[in-house]
Amino acid sequence: MAAIALVTGGSGYFGQLLSKQLLDQGTHVRVLDLNVPDFKHSNLEFLKGTILDRNTVKRALLGVNKVFHIAAQVPLAKNVDLFCSVNKEGTQIIADEAAAAGVKKLIYTSSSAVYGSPKSNPVTENTKASPAEDYGRSKLAGEIVCKAAVHRHGLDVAIIRPRTILGPGRLGIVQILFDWIERGLDVPVLAGGNNRFQFVHSNDLAWACIAASEIKGLAEYNIGAAEFGTMRDLLQVVIEHAGSKSRLKSIPMRPAQFAANLASLLGLSALSPWHTLTFGRSYYFDISKAQKELGYRPKYSNSQMIIESYDWYLANKASLRQSGASHHKSPVKQQILAVVPYALRMIPG
Repeated sequence: MAAIALVTGGSGYFGQLLSKQLLDQGTHVRVLDLNVPDFKHSNLEFLKGTILDRNTVKRALLGVNKVFHIAAQVPLAKNVDLFCSVNKEGTQIIADEAAAAGVKKLIYTSSSAVYGSPKSNPVTENTKASPAEDYGRSKLAGEIVCKAAVHRHGLDVAIIRPRTILGPGRLGIVQILFDWIERGLDVPVLAGGNNRFQFVHSNDLAWACIAASEIKGLAEYNIGAAEFGTMRDLLQVVIEHAGSKSRLKSIPMRPAQFAANLASLLGLSALSPWHTLTFGRSYYFDISKAQKELGYRPKYSNSQMIIESYDWYLANKASLRQSGASHHKSPVKQQILAVVPYALRMIPG
């Protein structure tokens, strides 16, 4: 019988992509999610439910060899209570029941948010976790839960921390930037946009998750692109690729972050504290551990993945609004952010 892998959150953007890679390798995939995946496969089965329901989780784990725990409450949701319940308590249920079911490996997809706003770069697996907002704290709590399961139950765990994910179909906040560039509107960068900022392509991340599932013993891996530059360079690449009249306008860091956080607090902006914390700062991983231990060789540079993402957005924008789609697969309402490009016109340059 083929190996069975459980993918929690397998109907979301990254969960579906990971499931497809597993299926391509001959793995039988069981998805646990509240929504049905967008595709069908003879070796794909779907179980509707939440990771907060222990009985459902027990059923989902029957016969499972590996668990890829993707399900999470993401920053766009901005729901502090759900951050704790889903990202911490849900992970506790997954870890407890995976150990009880004799699962061979649990791969927990964490977040670079556990490092907060790093004081120095590159960030390594030895950099002290110091989350600065609720989402990052909840993802770190999930890591702690997984590590405790290693010591208490002998569960074998790999923790994957990705940089910000890009790829075809990945929307979220980046869709707002794509919209502005397509329309030729000015785009803001913070403090000149000279901060080095690393992304990771969803395909590269899925490869790393699967490779980590083959490694025995507790391990942590930071995953990102090997080739990347500044935020200004990245956005300029999209502008030039699009043949857009957009111009990059630099705005001061502190006032911009204060205004963004206030708008978010008042419910006037889709940006979360995690977005405003990192957009204008350098943030990149040292991926040498994953390269050495997993054979990780990312195929996509920052420029390649953002161009691919932009082209996908153009080709699919007419049909993007779907009921029930995950945050990362859905367009984001611009709300007060819609006035930003027009305000930028007052800035010379």
